[in-house]
Amino acid sequence: MWGGRFSEATDSFVAAFTASVGFDQRFARHDIQGSIAHATMLKECDILSAEDVATIIDGLYQVLREIEAGEFNWSIGLEDVHMNVESRLTDIVGAVGKKLHTGRSRNDQVATDIRLWLREETDNIIALLVRLQSGLLDLAEQHTDTIMPGFTHLQTAQPVSFGHHVMAWFEMLYRDTERLVDARRRINQMPLGSAALAGTTFPIDRTITAELLGFEGICQNSLDAVSDRDFAIEFTSAASILMMHMSRMSEEIILWMSAQFNFVQIPDRFCTGSSIMPQKKNPDVPELVRGKAARVFGQLMTLLSLMKSQPLAYNKDNQEDKEPLFDCVDTLTGSLLAFADMLPNITPNKENMRAATMKGYATATDLADYLVRNGVAFRDAHEVVGNAVALGIAEGVDLSDLSLAQLQQFSDAIGDDVFEYLTLEGSLAARDHLGGTAPNQVKQAVARGRTRLELFA
Repeated sequence: MWGGRFSEATDSFVAAFTASVGFDQRFARHDIQGSIAHATMLKECDILSAEDVATIIDGLYQVLREIEAGEFNWSIGLEDVHMNVESRLTDIVGAVGKKLHTGRSRNDQVATDIRLWLREETDNIIALLVRLQSGLLDLAEQHTDTIMPGFTHLQTAQPVSFGHHVMAWFEMLYRDTERLVDARRRINQMPLGSAALAGTTFPIDRTITAELLGFEGICQNSLDAVSDRDFAIEFTSAASILMMHMSRMSEEIILWMSAQFNFVQIPDRFCTGSSIMPQKKNPDVPELVRGKAARVFGQLMTLLSLMKSQPLAYNKDNQEDKEPLFDCVDTLTGSLLAFADMLPNITPNKENMRAATMKGYATATDLADYLVRNGVAFRDAHEVVGNAVALGIAEGVDLSDLSLAQLQQFSDAIGDDVFEYLTLEGSLAARDHLGGTAPNQVKQAVARGRTRLELFA
């Protein structure tokens, strides 16, 4: 493809070392899609004849059929997906196939292919995210009244509903969805027409190609268009944050499934056993997702490091952008598929959650708030409750199990209505405001969540 300039053939090792067809054939459908749009534009601009373009497009569809049928012969000697497709096109339609590359370069061609592919994958990932979030909304709605301990420092802090906790996961994922939707706008900009780096001398109309390919904008600078990989880095950054969230969820599920917590069960189909210990039920899916988060983080670092020293415009380094991006998309997609099936099917062990909540003096803050409402300054109330907790520890009982007389020895502001505020149900119900854990607030949050998800439908 460049024999006119060179006096000797490329070394066979170098040909294999520099070839990308082993992985970029993944772009074949998008490459052909871009070529059809490019050829159509060349016809509309009277650069190629209608007859030539019809022949080229028919040939491209035949190439696509061969690829989809697994009958296509990929050649390392042709280096990449673009030259493989063009070479086969020329075999099919003859010399007219060589006209397809008029007014473009592999530089703007590959940049277009990546964007077309990543746009499609982003849409698939957003759809998976919406499916996962819908399942979480169903789970939260079922458990607005299921009580569990809320933690800070992994120590029992205050009672919350399991539904409220699940809605915290929903909020994490909702932000991830917003990030991906926003990133998609920058993915969906068309570089085609920038040629190698400076544009082309042919009288092309890039708006025609952009409309045919569904791009919502056109890259405004040819140098930047062929060398920009910000969109891939931004996607991988959003993917890393999403995987970080999924890793946090995984950690909680793993802890909750342990005998020490025994808060939840996940279906057997998401677990494995032990080769030596017959009693084991291992949470392999959340453990793997937790591990795969590190893999996606690494791909982000790979792309950042790849681009950090590149001068304008295109450099061969950019061939190394594809495999990290492919792996990021594959890892994220697989993790979301597993979570979308697994998380909505979690079964909480309600009795164990409630018993655990009773062990940690989870209503201590409720007692402090009660004292404040009865005129005690918060810092003084804090000390009173600390003394009451110390007594409870000494007696081996919860605050709600202390007698009125025992509580009143620490403050005369405590009345016989105090026990209404020391129950777990009372604690939840008292937090009746937007974002609070009161069951009716969780129900409202679920309803709002369903409406918010409609934005991504």
